Amino acid sequence: MASSIRVRATSNGDITEVQTLIQHPMDTGLVKDPKGELIPAHYIQEVKFACNGKDVFVANWGTAISKDPYIKFSFRGAKKGDDLAISWTDNKGGSDQTTAKIA
Repeated sequence: MASSIRVRATSNGDITEVQTLIQHPMDTGLVKDPKGELIPAHYIQEVKFACNGKDVFVANWGTAISKDPYIKFSFRGAKKGDDLAISWTDNKGGSDQTTAKIA
């Protein structure tokens, strides 16, 4: 199965910029299907980014995040060629992870 995470990380001097797209339904539990029944909540609870084993970005989410969330942030202390590990877990026990090299 292909990863649900697409990531681009680029270093420019001391600043590394990360852009990530995660494919996930992010259902709130408040929307009804065509039959009028509620679609159960299914959303990412935690997203984590780590560079060389050190957390650089951690987010705890709920139902307010939209479908297929996009994340963009910058951090200091990495260099080209370093590994950036990305992982998420959701409220139904699902998870995914990937690693990208910083360009």
